[in-house]
Amino acid sequence: MIFSSNIGVWIAAFLTLCIFSFLYKENPFYRFAEHLFVGISAGYGVAVYFNNAIWPNLVIPVFVQHNFLFIIPGVIGAMFFFRFFSKLGYLILIPMAVLLGMGNGMALAPTIQADVIRQLQSTVADATNIGQGGWTLVWGLVSFIGVITTLSYFFFSREQKGALKVSANIGIWFIMIGFGASFGNTVMARISLLIGRVQFLLTDWIHIIK
Repeated sequence: MIFSSNIGVWIAAFLTLCIFSFLYKENPFYRFAEHLFVGISAGYGVAVYFNNAIWPNLVIPVFVQHNFLFIIPGVIGAMFFFRFFSKLGYLILIPMAVLLGMGNGMALAPTIQADVIRQLQSTVADATNIGQGGWTLVWGLVSFIGVITTLSYFFFSREQKGALKVSANIGIWFIMIGFGASFGNTVMARISLLIGRVQFLLTDWIHIIK
């Protein structure tokens, strides 16, 4: 068993073992690695946000181009810091309302276009393309039924009874299958991360596997 002589590998291995120690119980080593990760991520995020958002969209327009209208969104954004003042904490509702209102308004049309209309168009095209034949046509019909019944489940303009209730109940099954597949993909992704870290320990650190 030959350990790596690279200091960077030793640091990465130590932090990996600190995270794995949580499998036994929460301990100071795990909290150290967790706080270190959160702190570095937050610091990196602040630097990226400043360089990509604040500097080109606030500092340069106001102080270089003298476009003082950009001060208004700058002030609204700065109001998020009122969260740290108990007496003025309610003022954070103003930038949150602006952010959520603009974000939802700007995302509404693209979301409907991409997730509803385009998906319906693709589903109808696959379900009606008889020339494909075989399992391709079958899965096209299944996808078509799944999309229609799932959308009917979220149709709240009338009471769900009769044919609409039957369609909504079928849609629930498709939703459950979708959530199950999504959860399965999430578990597989986490297992892939685990395999990657174990492989790192056994190859780059201990050199058991070459």
